[in-house]
Amino acid sequence: MEDVVFITGNQNKADYLTKYLGHPVEHIKLELDEIQSLDPKKIVEHKVRQAYDKIKKPVLVEDGSLEFVALGRLPGTFIKFFVEEMSMEAMCSILEGKTRRAIARSTFGYFDGNELRFFEGKLGGEIALAPAGENGWDWDKIFIPEGYTTARAQFNDEDYQKTSMQLRPFAQLKNFLESRN
Repeated sequence: MEDVVFITGNQNKADYLTKYLGHPVEHIKLELDEIQSLDPKKIVEHKVRQAYDKIKKPVLVEDGSLEFVALGRLPGTFIKFFVEEMSMEAMCSILEGKTRRAIARSTFGYFDGNELRFFEGKLGGEIALAPAGENGWDWDKIFIPEGYTTARAQFNDEDYQKTSMQLRPFAQLKNFLESRN
């Protein structure tokens, strides 16, 4: 499997990727400029090229988004700002009287100085009436995946892993990295 540097400051994400790939993945926390766009691929491309320019090794970055169908593609790629600036309760209340349908997306980008590749996953679901649970990351307390009745932050390990595999395109990424040798 090709060695790649995962650009993240989140040790849990790095450990999770290493575990899934079955191959050690170096990770580095880098400060990267994040352009503002509702298009995850544009954001990821900018970040992955910038990361490559800084370390001159094949790199991998990820960007997650959560779209509230009632708000078009918002908050989408801006979800981290919503999480930083609003309570989870306030995010849930935005949808009062509207459809609660939502789409969670994960977009990985790979760049080795020549080849740029994207790996995307998405998971449909809805936004909870109120946040619940203590597990997971970011907005897991308000996102209920299709086929479930509780937020991801309330899941046992098996269901959490199952929905992560649906959301994060790890299988595509693993196949690509294995094909590089």
